[in-house]
Amino acid sequence: MTPLLAHGVAGLALPLGVGVVLGLLGGGGSILALPIFLYVFQVPTKPAVAMSLAVVGMSAFVGFLGHWRQGTVSLRVALPFGGFAMLGAFVTARLAHYVPERVQLTLFMIFALSAAVLMLRDAAKPSAGGDVPTDFRGAFSPLLAVQAIGVGALTSLIGAGGGFVIVPALVLLARVPVKVAVGSSLLIITMNALSGFVGYMGTHVPIDWPLVGGFTTIAAIGALLGTRLVRYVPQRRIKQGFAVLILVLGAYVIARSLGLTG
Repeated sequence: MTPLLAHGVAGLALPLGVGVVLGLLGGGGSILALPIFLYVFQVPTKPAVAMSLAVVGMSAFVGFLGHWRQGTVSLRVALPFGGFAMLGAFVTARLAHYVPERVQLTLFMIFALSAAVLMLRDAAKPSAGGDVPTDFRGAFSPLLAVQAIGVGALTSLIGAGGGFVIVPALVLLARVPVKVAVGSSLLIITMNALSGFVGYMGTHVPIDWPLVGGFTTIAAIGALLGTRLVRYVPQRRIKQGFAVLILVLGAYVIARSLGLTG
């Protein structure tokens, strides 16, 4: 964890926050992880994307285990979705070497800002509330398969696990409860992100393993904490606060890209 300790409190608090967000929302951690690697740890774009995938994949798996113990996961939907997403992620990662870094960062900013808007809109809706039914059913479909491949491809390009796309898809298309969609999303993100990371390794992208290891360890602790908090913390407030954070972060990334800040 030496690279993290060299940054003091921020080096420990930032990865912890990434994990907590993943555990609470079933997504979003990668939107934080990539800028942290880029601007806090000064990692070049393509290695930062790859390292973000590794951290988010392992942290999401820890969060998934927590949801699995709570019975809020649908394997009949998550496993096929994750399989198709892995295909899209791996193939795109092998081709990402030919994609300009500016294009990757632009796609990331579009994704992050879109996610913030969707979260603000979703937080304004009345919460359905209630417990997860014990007899919930979910069904995988060809439409979900197509979306899964697209999510996998996007994941490898921008280093984001796609939770903000996956959760609504599972709710609307697979017809599973929101809490089950969150738990299932974490398994899909695990499969998706790690497949993309393996694809990047095949292109000889340099990886700072001590940084990845330390970051992942702390983020995994955060994911466990977030999973435990999910039943106690109002989701509406979390989404509102996180959406504002993304908007601020997106504005900072844009300013850096335009050379408006050092």
